[in-house]
Amino acid sequence: MSLRSRLSITVAAGALLAAAAATPAVANDDWDDQRGDWGHHQQHPRLYKGVVTASTLNLRSAPNRGSQIIRTAHKGEIVSIFCKTGGQTIGGNPLWYLLTDGTWAWGAARYIDNIGAAPRWC
Repeated sequence: MSLRSRLSITVAAGALLAAAAATPAVANDDWDDQRGDWGHHQQHPRLYKGVVTASTLNLRSAPNRGSQIIRTAHKGEIVSIFCKTGGQTIGGNPLWYLLTDGTWAWGAARYIDNIGAAPRWC
């Protein structure tokens, strides 16, 4: 094999490794079997639920109050939560939830009560 062929293979392998490193890994327990039938798995991300407790909650493009407002949610609204992360502390709570209700927007966890299990980390 020529030096040129070996270099091409090395460059291609390096590009594949770089792409794999940039792709986030998802553990099997982060996926929910929607049918409850072990023989027929459907790979869907597990969504968590929450209820808005503020009279009006601004949902934002990033987990802080300075980011762009994407939309608002209102008291009693049930929201779908994809995951949680740390961000600007609001009312003593540093967590923010990434919501998936029609848009991907961040809501301060201080104003969203979990329904059921707490969301996974992003």
